Amino acid sequence: MTIYQNLTPRFIKYVKKETRSNENSQTIPSTPSQAEFARELAAELTDLGLSKVHISKKSAYVLATLPSNLAEDRQVPTVGLLAHIDTADFNAKNVSPQIIKNYDGKSAIQLGSSQYRLDPHEFPNLRNYAGQDLITTDGQTLLGADDKAGVAEIITAVEYLLNHPEIKHGQIQIGLGPDEEIGTGADHFDVKEFNADLAYTVDGGPLGELEYETFNAALAKVKLIGKNVHPGSAKNVMVNALQLAFDFQAQLPSDEIPEKTSGRQGFFHLLQLAGTVDQANMTYIIRDHDRDKFSARKDLLRQIARLMNAEYGQKRVIVDIRDQYYNMREIIEKDLTVVELAKQAMEDLQIKPVIFPVRGGTDGSKISFMGLPTPNLFAGGENMHSRFEFVSLQTMQQAVAVVLKIIQLIVKQNS
Repeated sequence: MTIYQNLTPRFIKYVKKETRSNENSQTIPSTPSQAEFARELAAELTDLGLSKVHISKKSAYVLATLPSNLAEDRQVPTVGLLAHIDTADFNAKNVSPQIIKNYDGKSAIQLGSSQYRLDPHEFPNLRNYAGQDLITTDGQTLLGADDKAGVAEIITAVEYLLNHPEIKHGQIQIGLGPDEEIGTGADHFDVKEFNADLAYTVDGGPLGELEYETFNAALAKVKLIGKNVHPGSAKNVMVNALQLAFDFQAQLPSDEIPEKTSGRQGFFHLLQLAGTVDQANMTYIIRDHDRDKFSARKDLLRQIARLMNAEYGQKRVIVDIRDQYYNMREIIEKDLTVVELAKQAMEDLQIKPVIFPVRGGTDGSKISFMGLPTPNLFAGGENMHSRFEFVSLQTMQQAVAVVLKIIQLIVKQNS
């Protein structure tokens, strides 16, 4: 078989499976559709011939092993390959991908029969893909390249190794997990069960991305308790919870929001606001690359609540903050071997490594702090979490090539 023979049909099949995660669920995985997809992937990996295929009872990860085909007296580090199976909080039902062959890099792409288009004037990243084949949405849903591109690439790589035993490799561990998009996917990941020496998530964006510096991240829930009385007799009595919410938001730095920040600048992002005069609820995400600045951001929310409660003489603002993940650089920079290995693989393939602080996080952020260094490799998706999502088939192919090259370099460097 050719190396990429099954990549496109595999990816198309995966994205048509609806697997949104649900942050309000108490189950693992958070949605039945993810559990169903995990079972299908486990069956596929079994049919391909991988060993020890199972769905972890603890983490709901699909786990599988490709045993080493080296001589028994030859040992090399075990590499882990990870991706997530859930998609983001955007319509993901009835995904209908379309393939644009040999895109010219300058024309607007009509998204199905919808009112939406992918236009290089609005999305200049399209100009990077002249001459390539793009998979887009039909404008009604997201695509799901985040991270079903990564899932398809990992499985395609190990399928190729299974069919080409002349390519020597050490043991390879595969982990396909749920609920990354809601920040809980790796909470129950068991590093000992996975049994790898180094690992990569294949969950990045455009060609060459190699990420080992992420945000520190927290989720904040703010509950605002009002007092609702008839507006005709409200003076000095009513406390409008919605007004409390506005007052709370007004005390945060107005320029420290996603729309006005870039690079290593952190932010407060108001995700949700709902309520009535009687009670309102706000949800924030807090992000910063620097751990001290991250802590200061959380402290600011608590301080605002204290000051507002003091003003009213009672507890009307309740802030609950939960850390989600931390900047993996704290761990990986202690030994950059895993990063240098990926850089070398890309350079050997004439791919320029693009290393920068990612304004987000991956399951590798948590897994690195569990003791398994896990930077992030590109998977190809662009404009993720939206109807404007697309991926280049050529970039997906190069992601497969990088995974295979890393595996071969591990053997070469430990010969």
